[in-house]
Amino acid sequence: MKSKNVILASALLISVVAFAQKDQIKAAEKALKGGNPQEAITILDGAQSLISNAVDTEKAQYYFVNGNAHLELANKKVEEGKNLTSAAKSFQELLAVEKASGKSKYSSQATTSIIDIKGKLLNSAIADTKADRDIEGAQKLYDAYLLDKKDTINLYYAASTYVNAKDYPTALKMYSELKTLNYSGKGTSYLAVNKASGSEDVFNSVKERDLAVKLGTHEKPKTEAIPSKRGEIYKNIALILVDAGKIEEAKKAISDARKANPEDGSLLLTEANLYLETKDYETYKKLVAEALEKNPNDADLVFNLGVLSANAKNIADAEKYYKRVMEIDPKYANAYINYAALKLEDEKVIIDEMNKLGTSAKDMKRYDVLKVKREDLFKGIIPYLQKAVELEPTNIDVSKTLLNVYSALEMMPEYKALKVKVKELEATKK
Repeated sequence: MKSKNVILASALLISVVAFAQKDQIKAAEKALKGGNPQEAITILDGAQSLISNAVDTEKAQYYFVNGNAHLELANKKVEEGKNLTSAAKSFQELLAVEKASGKSKYSSQATTSIIDIKGKLLNSAIADTKADRDIEGAQKLYDAYLLDKKDTINLYYAASTYVNAKDYPTALKMYSELKTLNYSGKGTSYLAVNKASGSEDVFNSVKERDLAVKLGTHEKPKTEAIPSKRGEIYKNIALILVDAGKIEEAKKAISDARKANPEDGSLLLTEANLYLETKDYETYKKLVAEALEKNPNDADLVFNLGVLSANAKNIADAEKYYKRVMEIDPKYANAYINYAALKLEDEKVIIDEMNKLGTSAKDMKRYDVLKVKREDLFKGIIPYLQKAVELEPTNIDVSKTLLNVYSALEMMPEYKALKVKVKELEATKK
């Protein structure tokens, strides 16, 4: 009889706990409906230790109310990133509970909310990076990736943003995950100019882009190949390892990457860049020769070799590669832009010397020589800048550079004509 009383008492205790859970969830739901999401979360926090023993229907309701409370706080910009992540975790727990129980009272709404949260995380991350809050933005990008691991590009963006934030250990972890996934990011981009804003919009498919053009909201459709990002990923892995003093580990990482992806030419450039960074110029030259032997007419490859050479202050080689790109592809705008920029670096040397001169006859004579030298430099780059403007008429920076050259050479008719176009460009950007 005594043992029966113990069993009865235990059952009564369980029943009281169950009723307490139900009451807390209802109270939290009432608080949320009354516009007090923080109160709802506080109430639910009190029931958290008991929820593991609750029945599935109560667990699902608990996670549903908790998710919505955190989402409501995020919508009010209260610790937005933290609350969006907490809301997503609650909705994911809800989906797991209902999937296991075979019921789906809240699943549809939870799925919709997770998609909404992912979009909010991405938009908030963009706002963070624009405001130089790279750590916060990177975390939100990573949280968005965790919500939908099929959308691997968010992991790539998170890693890149951690690099911008100089949090190299976290960036390395994410790049390593991308490496394990063998992520390339290679694809196709479908673009068209928005008639209303003048901006170039990206579409998910050629069908969507063509429909927008047909409806008349967009014009000037074009399709661009998105190059593989493997080279950049392995380059950053290597550079982070180099920064940490792990040179041999960095070299092995690139070597392994090339073996695993022999068709990816960007990795050869990455390996060359690594040896350039570590001042192993002989190996660098061998790798460059190998790259050119494999693809002597690959404009992108030759252009990248120009960039590597320019970064290494090997100006003669950089000029040679940029000019070779122009021969291979006369419409390769960046080759003209980079070549002009490279030549313009010489102007600073000339100006510095001019500023140091005095007013003696000897100095004035030297000043005149330098002035002619500067004018000849400007005259020499005009054709390259003009070609760049022709190929990229909406590139304001290039147009302004050419404008400054015209002004320095007192080419007033050309200056006035281009000035009108620059003002029109600036107006469309506002």
